[in-house]
Amino acid sequence: MAILVDSDTRILVQGITGDFGSRHAKASLDYGTKLVAGVTPGKGGQSFDHGSHKVPVYDTVAEAVKESGATVSVIFVPPPFAADAILEGVDAGLDLVVAITEGIPINDMVKVKAGMAGSKTRLIGPNCPGLVTPGTGKDSHGGCRIGIAPGYIHKRGNIGVVSRSGTLTYEAVWQLTTRGYGQSTCVGIGGDPVNGTSHLDVLKLFNEDPETEAIIMIGEIGGNAETEAARWAKDNCKKPIAGFIAGATAPPGRRMGHAGAIVGGADDTAQAKKRILAECGIAVSETPADMALTLLRAMGKA
Repeated sequence: MAILVDSDTRILVQGITGDFGSRHAKASLDYGTKLVAGVTPGKGGQSFDHGSHKVPVYDTVAEAVKESGATVSVIFVPPPFAADAILEGVDAGLDLVVAITEGIPINDMVKVKAGMAGSKTRLIGPNCPGLVTPGTGKDSHGGCRIGIAPGYIHKRGNIGVVSRSGTLTYEAVWQLTTRGYGQSTCVGIGGDPVNGTSHLDVLKLFNEDPETEAIIMIGEIGGNAETEAARWAKDNCKKPIAGFIAGATAPPGRRMGHAGAIVGGADDTAQAKKRILAECGIAVSETPADMALTLLRAMGKA
């Protein structure tokens, strides 16, 4: 079991012939991901070749879905066109769209959210590293890698990871793996102020997943997503959770890194979020170096 994607999930890449998209499409193929189609308008009929793989390229997502049976798309499309790329995936009836693109205008994302209302499609991102469900093969290959995360750091196991930060996602995963603890699924939800999937959404999925035994939740200053998730977990989640909040030294009113990482009120600070997480029974890591250790202690394994 895992959440959102597994080794059988069929993936298409929007922007597969661009530099960034092609680089990470190759890495996903090497990982064993079932990458079955690419989309680049005007290049339909070509193929994306990598080693023994020949991935057909289509002009539209609808055509790619019809011909390949893909259910998930990952978007490596420049910011001015990324919102339309997301909505194209929604119109094609995809189960999941993962938007890696950074710098999509907030107004565009507001329109995307409105356009997705009532659809079955889930959006992860934008401005996110994507997600990985590790496989059971050598170096956890044979799973599903969608986005830009380094596949080799993952290990198949029972810890779920959800994070606003790509770098901190990788740090938590590596800390777990080097201690011998694998992951069920790792989800980078992105740090933009208007995104598709929240910490709470992912916590609910991990809570329902019988394979996931414990969770690392990584947040940062800005917004209330982490506290919303913590308050839900207090009443509904019986699995151990460790939390880390980045941005403890950030000054109020200044954006730090992600577009959504800005302290706008007293409850947006790292200190306030850490206090609320602790009040809700979440084990709080004071430094990023201790995320895995904090979880293992909460699990009674350290």
